[in-house]
Formats: sequence, C-alpha cells, structure tokens
Amino acid sequence: MDDLDETPPTAVLRDPAHRVSPRARRMWALEAVLGELVVLAGQVVWWFLDDGGRTTHWVVFAVWLVVAVAYTAVMPVWRYRVHRWESTEHAIYTQSGWLTQERRIAPLSRVQTVDLQRGPLERLFRLATVTVTTASAAGPLEISGLDLPVAQRLVEGLTAAAVLDEGDAT
Repeated sequence: MDDLDETPPTAVLRDPAHRVSPRARRMWALEAVLGELVVLAGQVVWWFLDDGGRTTHWVVFAVWLVVAVAYTAVMPVWRYRVHRWESTEHAIYTQSGWLTQERRIAPLSRVQTVDLQRGPLERLFRLATVTVTTASAAGPLEISGLDLPVAQRLVEGLTAAAVLDEGDAT
C-alpha cells in the first residue's frame, strides 16, 4: 500500500468540556434588565418633553416591552447553553456568544498574562471572569460567569503552566 493514499488524521472540533456557573444566567438577566431600564428612562424623558400626541409613545413603549421581555427571557438561557470552556495541558479552549458565537483555542505556549476580574454584578453573584492574553492578533480569550473558586483554580493552573513553558509566548 502506498503511503500517499493514506489521508492525514483530522481533528474533530467538539464543544469544550465545562459550562459556566448556572448563576451566570441570573447575572446576565440582571444586566439585561439594567440596560432596558436605561432605555425606559429615555422614553420617560421623551414623554415629558414631547407636547405632541401620545399614540407614538404608547407604540414605542409596547415594542420596547415586547423586545425587553423576550430578550431577558431568551438571552441568558441561550447564552448559558453556548458558553463553555476547557483547559488542557496544551491549550485553553473557549466557546462564547449567543446570536454570534465564537470558538477559540490558544496554545498555552502563547499565554502572556492571565487575569481574574470581578465587577459589581459578578461579586453579587459570586462569579468571576478570567481573561487570557496571548500573542494572537484576535485578542484575549475571556471566560465570564465562572464560579469564583473555579476561576481562581483556573488562573493558578494557567499561571503554573505558563511558568513551566520555556517559550517566549510570541
């Protein structure tokens, strides 16, 4: 048998192994509600500044209400189904988004920095975001909605792996 007839092995792209914390759904829903309240505040200001008829205001309010309720109900659940992550001895792998989804893999030899962030809402829900900066032009990998202890272990593991790698991460 000729070696040229053999097909090279192909990699099978699968979902990363780990989901983010289930509490991330509540945090994303609260973030959505807070954004929707800003839009509602603009509508209230428009209501008091406009001397014209109120029909347009009620139509805009009805559209806002339908879109806001649908967004708050669907986005966190859908996003939770998509967001995943995995760290192996060779790479960090993320999947994120909801309407637009992204999968990224970064070899640990390319890791430059590993950051753990916690905003006010993340602290409220005991969650954290891990940002892995690499030499990639695509920018850092970000895993949001992790339980704090999981995020801390991930940062420790990635930091230890980056220290062991003798490459220059470029």
